[in-house]
Amino acid sequence: MIILGGGVIGLTTAYFLARDGAKVIVCDQGKTGMESSWAGAGILPPSDLDHAQYPLDRLRGLSGQLFPDLSQELKDRTGIDNSFVRSGGIEFLSQAHGGADEWYGLGADTKTLTEKETTDMEPELAPQLGPAMFLRDMAQLRNPRHLQALRAACLQSKKVTIIEETSAHGFHIEGRRIKGVRISNELLTGDRILIAAGAWTDRLLEPLGVRLKIEPVRGQIALLNPGRIVFRRILLWGSRYLVPRMDGRVLIGSTEELAGFEKNTTAEGIAGLLALGIKLVPALAQAALEKTWAGLRPGSPDGLPFLGAVPGNENLYVAAGHFRAGIQLSPGTALLLKEMLLQQPLTMPMDAFRLDR
Repeated sequence: MIILGGGVIGLTTAYFLARDGAKVIVCDQGKTGMESSWAGAGILPPSDLDHAQYPLDRLRGLSGQLFPDLSQELKDRTGIDNSFVRSGGIEFLSQAHGGADEWYGLGADTKTLTEKETTDMEPELAPQLGPAMFLRDMAQLRNPRHLQALRAACLQSKKVTIIEETSAHGFHIEGRRIKGVRISNELLTGDRILIAAGAWTDRLLEPLGVRLKIEPVRGQIALLNPGRIVFRRILLWGSRYLVPRMDGRVLIGSTEELAGFEKNTTAEGIAGLLALGIKLVPALAQAALEKTWAGLRPGSPDGLPFLGAVPGNENLYVAAGHFRAGIQLSPGTALLLKEMLLQQPLTMPMDAFRLDR
């Protein structure tokens, strides 16, 4: 097997394939796990596969079932703790898109809070933020540590070869089959090829006449260090968030910008995030601004990822377009792609994610 793209989707799929005895080559144009997967905040929304009504919710529910055991398994195998923890979350209803109905549809354990109940739960919150929803099972992990653990587990398996800082330059095609992937002066060969290249997926598919219209969407994040634990639960304000790490640091994210492949941060973007952080938690005004960064999320036209075979090709597959949900959907995506690549029975239907939908 050949996987083009070494982000969380590519590495998790490689790990699952190796667990089942398959040999895998992972090729990445940069360092594995250093693009969108690394840049995110690691929020894992509550989900319940048994209650999920829609395909994306079922994929989220499947991933939610897999994450605790996968996190422990990676820690046992590599000694790297991805810091998976059910920290809980608070969503402010004045900014929520779907409110209680959305979480109810996911089977989430929720409780509506008054302003007083919210500040009783998190005393450092600003007053007059309005009613909120407590999400008991919302979890988080540390993206860089999770990716380090995945990479180490892949290499430890002896089944996975990782080629970094090497771009794919095209395919060797015979009939309806991809016989190999061209890199530098070499041709990589494998029975099946998976493109999991995030925002760069369309560039790889272009020579084949396939266009999925996956676009890079820039997301900026700021990391603050207040020197103490100020609050303990993830705070959701519309599409933006504050994520408290166990060491007291706080992530504030994230912008959504169509800026092409420009991955720089901007004064306006970071200023907006800092203003939100101080608005919700005034004590953060005195925190040190430790770091800022940006990532390019792969956005799809309809908000659903593309998972499955490339039409017209017998052995080429895609797993891309997860937008903001790459980390949270990675275990379920990887399991389904592993099953598809190894021609095993599928855990759940994948028709909603077909490339020709």
